[in-house]
Amino acid sequence: MEKNHLKKIAKNTSIAENQISAVAQLLEEGATVPFIARYRKEATGCLDEVAIMAIRDGLEKLVQLDERRASIVKSLEERNLLSDELKASVMNAEDMTTLEDIYLPYKPKRRTRAMIAREKGLEPLANLIMLQNFSGDIQQEIQKYISAEKGVETAEDAVAGARDIIAETVNEDIDNRQTIRKLFSEKALLTSSGVKGKEEEGAKYRDYFKSEELIIKTSGHRLLAMFRGENEGFLKLSINPQEDEAIQLLKNRYLGRSGSSIQIKVSSQKASDAANSVFLREQISLAVEDSYKRLLAPSMENEIRQELKERADEEAIRVFADNLREVLMESPLGGKAMMAVDPGFRTGCKTVCLDSQGKLLFNTAIFIGQSDAKQNEAALLIPSLIKRFDLKAIAIGNGTASRETEEFFNSLNLEIPIIMVNESGASIYSASEVARNEFPDQDITVRGAVSIGRRLMDPLAELVKIDPKSIGVGQYQHDVNQTLLRKCLDDVVANCVNQVGVNVNTASGELLTYVSGLGNQLAKNVVTWRNENGPFKSRSELKKVPRLGPKAFEQSAGFLRVPEAKNPLDSSAVHPESYKVVEKMAEDLNCSVLDLIKNEEMRKKIKLEKYVTDKIGLPTLQDIMSELAKPGRDPRKSFEVFSFDNSVKKIDDLKPGQKLPGIVTNVTKFGAFVDIGVHQDGLVHVSELADRFIKDPGEIVKPRQKVKVTVLEVDTQRKRIALSLKR
Repeated sequence: MEKNHLKKIAKNTSIAENQISAVAQLLEEGATVPFIARYRKEATGCLDEVAIMAIRDGLEKLVQLDERRASIVKSLEERNLLSDELKASVMNAEDMTTLEDIYLPYKPKRRTRAMIAREKGLEPLANLIMLQNFSGDIQQEIQKYISAEKGVETAEDAVAGARDIIAETVNEDIDNRQTIRKLFSEKALLTSSGVKGKEEEGAKYRDYFKSEELIIKTSGHRLLAMFRGENEGFLKLSINPQEDEAIQLLKNRYLGRSGSSIQIKVSSQKASDAANSVFLREQISLAVEDSYKRLLAPSMENEIRQELKERADEEAIRVFADNLREVLMESPLGGKAMMAVDPGFRTGCKTVCLDSQGKLLFNTAIFIGQSDAKQNEAALLIPSLIKRFDLKAIAIGNGTASRETEEFFNSLNLEIPIIMVNESGASIYSASEVARNEFPDQDITVRGAVSIGRRLMDPLAELVKIDPKSIGVGQYQHDVNQTLLRKCLDDVVANCVNQVGVNVNTASGELLTYVSGLGNQLAKNVVTWRNENGPFKSRSELKKVPRLGPKAFEQSAGFLRVPEAKNPLDSSAVHPESYKVVEKMAEDLNCSVLDLIKNEEMRKKIKLEKYVTDKIGLPTLQDIMSELAKPGRDPRKSFEVFSFDNSVKKIDDLKPGQKLPGIVTNVTKFGAFVDIGVHQDGLVHVSELADRFIKDPGEIVKPRQKVKVTVLEVDTQRKRIALSLKR
């Protein structure tokens, strides 16, 4: 690890260099973020997942910068362009933008107007003009460059070619680019207008048909909306500062502060010299204007567009990641046999019965709202199924006809909880290869109903089976950088899975994939071994899984639980590498490990300082004590039953002023969407979240949070509901 890399990351993150070095070393050895955060606290100084990921991402960016630097040096060497001074500049470049600015004059490119002018021998004339101090007859000097053979027919052709060379020189000057880049970042206006003739078709973008705002004040979600409108052909966008100001800044560099008016005092010099000065300054002025309009401005606009897009992407991805974390960590009902229902009128409500492990026991379709005979038949069937399979809860998907289905089940007085479940993405799962492999003999409606029930049992275990983008908690997730989105969401899922821990004997292959140190192939190997040999009896049996070597075991073992194992630590988050210290504690107290777990008074007698070694410090020992107190505890909150207002089932039932219970379904930068049970989420605008200024709605609400809202306004035609949390 290069020392300067550590310094750069330390500067950007405010994390100590020794901590960064420790994380870098562990990552290089193949350790995962969850493993480092949980089991290597002594080495990192107790850094959490967020800090560790920041270090990892910072290292990756610096590696990319180094790779680009090496590529540029190689290119320059191959073309014999690399001087000691240029190499020093390349090697000392602090970021990618500076590096590319340095390389720009030497970068292979298609034939430019300046290249053509140089081929015509006009570079000396360009240099002469740039010096601004020619004392002879300038027009006569220009005549020397006229050559029909080279394609320079007139004096104007020669001067125009020289201006092309000057324009390119101005464009490629590092100081010029930094000056104009700063102007763009501070004063550029984002102007948006509707495409003529497409106003009606693109009506959803009407807020942007005529708008102008400083880019530094434009929010990320507005940027993404405008970029999408442009991509779809409904908007035209431009990003530029005041052109006159930009050109004047450049002229000042070449012509001094009087650059906008080419004035020379004849009294102070010969008339011919004064005329030369006026002519030369006019050519530079024209070249500077051309450079800005033709080269610099388009280049900077493209650059600032990319920068704005990256900024908006990062914001949207962060919001998505925060939302996803809340959804994945939603309270589980737990392993209880249940009935799950995917509502539907025309084709019936697909109804399944699941055992406490989520195994499909029975499926059928019941029909409500069609005929009294069919509804009566369903009313008799439901209680009999509950008794037959000893069901403890009913899960109903929140899609079409969900409130009517809920009302029907409530009318049966079943005496078990009836719970509405968010079914976003269930249809994606039901048509997936994962679902087909799980239920090859069932159709997609049965698979969807099973997914609804399993989500109630354990949202995390079920939601890992589908693409996070399909869960419905993102903001412009299809418009952002998909590679960065995938990486970030994978991090979120992995951190959640490892934070909760996984029962190795019941977990699906998809869930095991996210366990630290496993991945797709080892997860499959674990499932195959389990199917062939029966449940794992201990953590040590994991070593028998093909290709699961010492490193994979080290990384994964602490996150895998074996509830029925002989050693009680196998069902806890205590890592096998720490078993000996726990056994030593028990031995010193003349008791068993199980006694330590069961007896709080015994644990209180332990003096942790006694067990500190060069490998195990107080942070790990404190984690061990917490785990002994509640081995294998689930960090998620306890489940609470939620019910919508039974008097409100459709949007027509809503009236301003009503106070209703709801569940937050999505949080964006402009507010939160809340399900109040009418098949159309309402929006709590950021201004209605609290009686104070709120910069980030995530400060106030989280996805799946239960809230009480007030209806402000209802637009039934456009299906829009405005809600408030502060009234």
